[in-house]
Order: sequence, then structure tokens, then C-alpha cells
Amino acid sequence: MHILVLQHASVEHPGIFREFLREDGHSWDTVELDAGEALPPLEGYDALWVLGGPMDVWQEEAHPWLVDEKAYIKQAVAEKGLPFLGLCLGHQLLAEALGGEVEPSKTPEIGVMDVQLTETGATGVFLDGAPEIFKALQWHSAEITRLPEGAEVLATSPDCAVQAMKWGTRAYSLQFHVEIEENTVSDWAKIPEYAGSLEKALGADGAAVLDADALKNMKDFNALAERIYINWLQTSAQT
Repeated sequence: MHILVLQHASVEHPGIFREFLREDGHSWDTVELDAGEALPPLEGYDALWVLGGPMDVWQEEAHPWLVDEKAYIKQAVAEKGLPFLGLCLGHQLLAEALGGEVEPSKTPEIGVMDVQLTETGATGVFLDGAPEIFKALQWHSAEITRLPEGAEVLATSPDCAVQAMKWGTRAYSLQFHVEIEENTVSDWAKIPEYAGSLEKALGADGAAVLDADALKNMKDFNALAERIYINWLQTSAQT
């Protein structure tokens, strides 16, 4: 496959998924929208991945490219039927692009926290093989509050109803992060918006606390990432 990856911060890249893609011989092009790079024609790409970022979906005045990005996602998913994977901001952008709604979280989730599969998630392909309850890295202060028409919730948590979502047969997204590697937390903690939310949630040494917790769970995180990656490839072959 040849995948188009939309990034919103240079250090928020596909993470460990890059290793899996290389091993399987897949290729990808990265477009970094916050750096002013332009959206390319969708022709020639077999899938679209949209990653996380420190901005919010409603900050169109500060980040005007968000308007075009949402239209682009809608075209890719709803009109062309391209396989899609969204992570964190990408999860929220998918929902809004398809007519859902995203708002500030009543209770932001920042830390390593439990996520639980719904019945739909437990019996579907995308999260097949995931434990019914598993730990995941959370780092978000916004959430989907209204699903797009036709969307299904695959995973949930007490403070965030939509942790994973499916739309159609080939569009999937996650509010939590599975792509993380050993240097992810330390790299992301250098982004001012993330540093601020981290300190507010976990205190002055929040970066060290989260980094230690993430490293402690890294083996399980990486195993889940590989499982989800394999499952996503299966969904991309569906029509």
C-alpha cells in the first residue's frame, strides 16, 4: 500500500507503525499541515492516516488549514471510500468531517488509563485480539460528543464515551495513542500546549511521571499497536 499521512506536529509521527510498515514493504508520504505543506491529490494513495496534534478541531481561525483538512477527510472517506486510520486529533477530525461534534472534555484524560471494548468492538475486526480492558496512553482535552450518522463506538472509558470509532467498513479511529515508542513522551512534552496540559494534570514533574508509566507499559502498548495495525490492514481489504 501507498499511504498518505497527515501530521500536525513534526514529532507526532506514525511512531512504531513506521517499523511495521517498513517490514511489510508499504510506503508512505507525510504532509505536515502545521508547517504549511499542501494537501496533495488523493489519486495514487491507497489509504489516509491522520495523526494527533496540539490544536483543537474548532481552532480554524488560528489554523485555517483545518477547514480544508476536514473537507479532504470527508472526500477521502465518504466519497472515495479510502481506508482510514485516525489517532487522537485524527479521530476527532474524522467525526467532525462526517457530521459529528467535538467539544472540550469535561474531564481531560492525561496519563496511562484503562480503556474498555464495547460489545461491537469486541466482536469486530479492528480491535480483535485486544483485551476487554487494557491500558492506553491518553493525552487529550477534547472529545467526540456527538457521533456522525452511521458511526459505531468500539471502545469507551468512564471519562470519554468514544475511545474508538468505526464508520462504514474501512474508516477507523482511536482517541488514545497506540503508536508510541520509548522517546514519545519526552518528545511530545516539548510541545508547549502538551507541556501545559501535562503539568496541569500531573504536576510539575508530570513529564517524568508519564514517561515512567509509559515505559513500564511499553511492551503491552507495542503489542497492541501491532495487533491493531494487522487488523486495520484486514479492514482495508473490505469493500
